[in-house]
Amino acid sequence: LKEGDPLPSVRNVAAEYRVNPLTVLKGYQQLVDEGLVETRRGRGMFINAGARSLLLQGERQKFLGEEWPRIQATIQRLGLRAEELLNGSRPSSKAAPSKPAKPDPPEEER
Repeated sequence: LKEGDPLPSVRNVAAEYRVNPLTVLKGYQQLVDEGLVETRRGRGMFINAGARSLLLQGERQKFLGEEWPRIQATIQRLGLRAEELLNGSRPSSKAAPSKPAKPDPPEEER
């Protein structure tokens, strides 16, 4: 679906996915509440301009806040360098193998 496209009717979605129409209606209402969809009285619900950007912005924030810190920790733990990450699974023949980062000392030693 693109910006300006109508959403399928609640009845059609409920029938196609064999769910309660109230469940579909609640989902559609959440899309309205999030500013992704607008209701046009007597015409249905339509995808708002900028809906894709809003979704990508939310996904980006979630990635940077939740997933990226775990990825960074793994990169650091494995001692990976930017070159290795950019080359994927093909380590450069010029680069010396990287050494894994030293583990943190136990709490009692700090």
